[in-house]
Amino acid sequence: MPALHQKLRLHELGRLDAEAFRSSGKWPLCLVLDGVRSAHNLGSVLRTADAFRLEAVHICGPMPLPNSAEVSKTALGAENWVPWVRWEKISDCLASLSDHCILALEQTDKAIDLNRYSPDSGRKIALVIGHEITGVSEEALGFCEDALSIPQFGTKHSLNLSVATGIACWALLFGSGNPSGLISNSHP
Repeated sequence: MPALHQKLRLHELGRLDAEAFRSSGKWPLCLVLDGVRSAHNLGSVLRTADAFRLEAVHICGPMPLPNSAEVSKTALGAENWVPWVRWEKISDCLASLSDHCILALEQTDKAIDLNRYSPDSGRKIALVIGHEITGVSEEALGFCEDALSIPQFGTKHSLNLSVATGIACWALLFGSGNPSGLISNSHP
């Protein structure tokens, strides 16, 4: 039986090369990693930032640098063109992002279901992603306007950090609780 669909080859995807990515417009969304420890999670987050053409990834606390071999294994080159900034302190990072709406991806007593959140049009967002076990730090939560959580229906209480980050990025940019998109339905 013939296939109904034919897979596209890489050159047919119309993706940007590294130079075009660096000079292209970005969505007004950056990711802030608060004490994330896994090099593989960092690499995956960098790939997500590449896929959605995000503003930047801010790396806070002790963790591998994006140009390490372990990070490169999952980033697959994204660490070379996605803008990233290393911070010793989460407080310094978040203070520098005071022109952004700072949100935590975290389960809190007042968290808003991601599918019900609608970002302010035209306002930049900094999404704080926390440590794999302990989540977003209390210090970082003090800077956040809101916390967002992903509704879940199984027995586990959380998703893998990189999976949750991808879901949150898509929802903030294009999700059903956000029919007009973070800035519009057109690409940056």
